[in-house]
Amino acid sequence: MGLFKFFSRNKEQDREQLDRGLEKTKESFFGKLTRAVAGRSTVDDDVLDDLEEVLVTSDVGVETTLNIINRIERRVARDKYVSTAELKRILRDEIAALLTETGGNDSEGFEIPAGAHPYVIMVVGVNGVGKTTTIGKLAWQLKKAGLTVMLGAADTFRAAAVEQIAVWGERVGVPVVKQQMGSDPASVAFDTLSSAVANDIDVVLIDTAGRLHTKKGLMDELSKIRRVMQKVVPGAPHDVMLVVDGSTGQNAFEQAKQFTAATDVTSLAITKLDGTAKGGVVIGISDQFKIPVRYIGVGEGIEDLQPFDKRSFVDSLFDD
Repeated sequence: MGLFKFFSRNKEQDREQLDRGLEKTKESFFGKLTRAVAGRSTVDDDVLDDLEEVLVTSDVGVETTLNIINRIERRVARDKYVSTAELKRILRDEIAALLTETGGNDSEGFEIPAGAHPYVIMVVGVNGVGKTTTIGKLAWQLKKAGLTVMLGAADTFRAAAVEQIAVWGERVGVPVVKQQMGSDPASVAFDTLSSAVANDIDVVLIDTAGRLHTKKGLMDELSKIRRVMQKVVPGAPHDVMLVVDGSTGQNAFEQAKQFTAATDVTSLAITKLDGTAKGGVVIGISDQFKIPVRYIGVGEGIEDLQPFDKRSFVDSLFDD
């Protein structure tokens, strides 16, 4: 059974939360778009140049922006006459098609592989992106779905990180395995998985140190944690989830570059999309890294971490 299929979520409520979370992005993006086409009737080179600027300044990213512009140019050349009134619809179509082509972004498409018990998710990301909060919210949703969950506090370099995940464990009502500050993170991971196996836990979430000290140092540390976990659960971790802060715009791209170069990231969670006009970063990250965006954070509430559904995202972004 798919992991996301365990979730019994209210789709109408999710859409309302998504609409609220993307409100500032929509206002900013379409405000810029309206100004770009003001007084023009057809989509010509000047309009496309202005659209390119709109997309780049909306944190879609340069490469993805050029991809979108090229697609629209081909559309305009094929249809011969395209009015600026049609531009919003065409842009919506091309962004939806782009996200579809990247694959892996449907909330119904992810499944726990057979035999992966416990299913182990190692969570990585720099400090301040909402990594531990994402772990806590995901643990709550998994537990609500009827799964047993255990957390591992393997970010042992900051006392606050261990305390924070312990608070989330207490709040959610799931066990947390931790050691003293400064302990070997791999040792914490080993103890967590050993306890999970002994207690027949369904899903394990391992927090890791939130720093990019050096690429080699990060790679060595995460590789060691992997090796140690595999001694307890062959194939672990089954998912390496990178958490990035969507409100940082292009800095989120840079974090994704650094971590994907340092370790084998298999999924993404993009947080803090509410209260920012930088929601376009979701489009760029989905396109550029070809890594499934599995969750987006659209609010501070415990239910505001949503499985990412590209169709709902595009609909929310473009619907009036």
